[in-house]
Amino acid sequence: MLKVQEIRELIKLVDHSSIDEFSYEYEGSKIKMKKHGAVKTVVEQTQPVTAAPAPQTVPVVQEAPKPEPRVEAAAVQETKQEEAQDTSNLHKIVSPMVGTFYQSSSPEADAYVKAGSKVSKDSIVCIVEAMKLFNEIEAEVNGEIVEILVKDGQLVEYGQPLFLVKPE
Repeated sequence: MLKVQEIRELIKLVDHSSIDEFSYEYEGSKIKMKKHGAVKTVVEQTQPVTAAPAPQTVPVVQEAPKPEPRVEAAAVQETKQEEAQDTSNLHKIVSPMVGTFYQSSSPEADAYVKAGSKVSKDSIVCIVEAMKLFNEIEAEVNGEIVEILVKDGQLVEYGQPLFLVKPE
């Protein structure tokens, strides 16, 4: 059976390629990926696994959005349109997996980056924890952090934008 990191690499390769479907079989294990706007992965294993821990579920609580005042609705909509136009030239650093976003290596440590921080391709910008593994996320581009799009401790999805970077 493939390791989790190997499956992640396969997902990344399929996502960045022009193929729409990928299938892999080896020693009774099957992996099938289909891409229709987003990568979808199905892993089937026909041999029993004896040392696999039971999956844990984490409840997600979402707060209802607060209604915006009607007087400022036009101004808010105009601001959102301006922000959408401004982000077209920015690079998005996205989450390579589902997990919990952390801005620093520990609660006492300073954040890896803040808005205005200069980063290089191999600069670590955050950590995404998945299944008790802490994965360091790199900037992938030289530039300046314009905005941090998620909060410390927030659950993130695969492909969710985490940072906006103004490339150099």
